[in-house]
Amino acid sequence: MFLPGDSSRSGRIAFHAQGGRLPAGAPTEELLVALPHGRGGRRRIVPAMVCPLADVLPLLLDEPPERLTSTGAAWRHAALYALHMAGRGLLLPGLSAAGYDAWRVGPFSQEDARWVRALAGSLDPAAYATPLEQAGRGRTPLLLPHPYDRLRLFLDAVADLLPRTPAAAAAAGQAAFAGRDPRRLPGLRGWAAKVADGRDAGVQLSLRLELLDTKEGDCDSADDGTGGGAADRLGATVRCVPQVRSLADPLLLADLAEVRCGTVDGLGPHDPVRVDAMLRAAAEVWPVLAGLLEPAGPDALDMDDDAFLALLDDGIDALARVGVAVHLPKDLIRDLVVQAVVEPGSGSPDEEPEGSGFFTSDGLLSFRWELAVGDRTLTPAELDRLAQAGRSLVRLRDQWVVVDEALVRKARLRSRELGALEALTAVLTGEVAGDDGTVAPVRPNGWLASLHDKLTAPEHAADAELLPSAGLEATLRGYQLRGLAWLDRLTRLGLGACLADDMGLGKTVTAIALHLRRQEDPRTACGPTLVVCPASLLGNWGREIERFASGTPWRRHHGPARDLGDFPARGDRPHHLRHTPP
Repeated sequence: MFLPGDSSRSGRIAFHAQGGRLPAGAPTEELLVALPHGRGGRRRIVPAMVCPLADVLPLLLDEPPERLTSTGAAWRHAALYALHMAGRGLLLPGLSAAGYDAWRVGPFSQEDARWVRALAGSLDPAAYATPLEQAGRGRTPLLLPHPYDRLRLFLDAVADLLPRTPAAAAAAGQAAFAGRDPRRLPGLRGWAAKVADGRDAGVQLSLRLELLDTKEGDCDSADDGTGGGAADRLGATVRCVPQVRSLADPLLLADLAEVRCGTVDGLGPHDPVRVDAMLRAAAEVWPVLAGLLEPAGPDALDMDDDAFLALLDDGIDALARVGVAVHLPKDLIRDLVVQAVVEPGSGSPDEEPEGSGFFTSDGLLSFRWELAVGDRTLTPAELDRLAQAGRSLVRLRDQWVVVDEALVRKARLRSRELGALEALTAVLTGEVAGDDGTVAPVRPNGWLASLHDKLTAPEHAADAELLPSAGLEATLRGYQLRGLAWLDRLTRLGLGACLADDMGLGKTVTAIALHLRRQEDPRTACGPTLVVCPASLLGNWGREIERFASGTPWRRHHGPARDLGDFPARGDRPHHLRHTPP
């Protein structure tokens, strides 16, 4: 069991053999413990080996947990967690109750406090079974320390040992907070209190917002099955409830009403005064809270929509500057998500078009705005409900939504037409600017969504797209097949492309394969292919065509006397290549 000391690092670990014997010859001392007896316990003095924590801690950490007793394993877990907190930089200097220099773990987060409480709840009573003074004497009940308090003292004892290495005093230039021997420093009480205040001593004020249904008035509209009936349009009353959290125990949380009534155990005698001071500071930056400071005033405030929206717009940041957090309801959606939808228009094809004539200035697609609550798009009926509610806070789909009237008006506008190139730009960049200059994300719809995926993920080509032309006398590598599929896909849509493979990776044969593939499909066999290249590469192109596409006619168009002559017109002999220098 752990025996606290003052200073913290002077704590000790006691080993006693309940119902057994200690090793022969081991130094022992008498220890007062509480032992089980019938339905309760009784005080007994037993022999025990008592060792300084500084000597036991290295052995405790090195020992495998399966070789320890349940109490030993629990203290080992606690020691490891103290190291975990110290590794996160959670160490604070201060003074012990007797005025000795001491380090402690802190400040505790709620997660840290939950972990310590969970371990304390599983701690075997034998680990802290040292009766409190005067407990169990005569007719007084036998009282034991609270396991959570004893565990916190153990964590502090481990923390107080960690910085005190053999060289620490020399490095720090002083023995206080660095040397192992206790140093009594009563003159630092004020400094220690300032270090603790706001970190692991005192309280923290925050505001909890609650949204309550209002039942005033009648509404003739019936529920349309989307959760948008009369109750959804009646809005809400917003209640602001101040709450106080202990910094010493982050799991201790109480409403202002409980603190003022003095019914909260665990708060210090000066904490209510601190709460009032924090309320005054909060009311200076957000005057709505001034009503809480009136004599016999309320312990919570009800706000209308305007006050609530003012809090969302400016109040939260202002309160944060004076250390007051605002906790919004989980079912509140502060921002409606606005996005632009680009989709095939009424005169557009229903399926993904092919052919070089699609992306021209004559092709038109539809453009409209839509709003979403979370990841769910609002229907036109729900947009109408938001517009007609006449309030800035509306309940929709079991959530409270802060309504931006300008966004709702924008979403209710009729769809308009976009040129095909403008639409493609929006789809590929993923954003579009509205008339007011604000940029919104774009969601492609219909076959435009499929087109977006194909253009932005060329590596995901279908199996049919990866098949080379039957007339190609070469075996293309995987990356060449993917490049061929991508080039074919873009040219079918009337778009250009840049194949930027490194030199020597076979761009020429890939381009020849593209020509052959296009000539096999009547929809894309639209005449010869023009190759523009440096004059020094004309011979290389000719040899590559003869090698990989033998039988494909080609013509060199170069020199001052160049003339196409009887070169086939469009559609006469589609299997021709011609190349010319730039």
